Amino acid sequence: MKRLLKVIDEVKCPKNQKNSFGNYNYRSCEDILVAVKPLLVKEGLLLTLTDDIIATEGGRYYIGATATVYDAETKEMIQQTRAFARESDVKKGMDDSQITGTASSYARKYALNGLFLLDDIKDADTDEHRVENEKKASVSAPKKVTSKQLKELADLCAKTGKLEKVQDYYNVKNLSELTEDQGKEAIATLKKYTEKK
Repeated sequence: MKRLLKVIDEVKCPKNQKNSFGNYNYRSCEDILVAVKPLLVKEGLLLTLTDDIIATEGGRYYIGATATVYDAETKEMIQQTRAFARESDVKKGMDDSQITGTASSYARKYALNGLFLLDDIKDADTDEHRVENEKKASVSAPKKVTSKQLKELADLCAKTGKLEKVQDYYNVKNLSELTEDQGKEAIATLKKYTEKK
């Protein structure tokens, strides 16, 4: 469990995929696997993903996905999570096998989210998410990072070599995407780091 906790603590898998139709960001099952595989190998852990099909009396089919982590040496099971996704009756432009594949991928993603504690915000398809977005839209947008902050941040990142860490932490590709508050926070953190050194 300690090794699994290390993986949970170290895994970084931001929602970098964009759904342009629904206008929200998400992560895929593949994104999670790419992020977690090297950490599992480092800790001597094995991850398996399996599916089963559950038929209901009403004729609906659900894919049940199970994500299991084992000790790679002893084969002892450490942790397991399950998630479910319902097959659509019809999905435009997809044959039956693609519909099943889509449900499998969705269920596996949520099993992995549960296993590695990845979901930290509301799903984009929930009413809660819509209400939160409406609240955010009604509040004025935060101020962007100032040019003075950007210069100081660039200098500190060059000194510490922590540019990628800052970008990953705030989920930005460029420091200019930070808000003024994030800029202040990042500068303070990097200054503490240089003082310790």
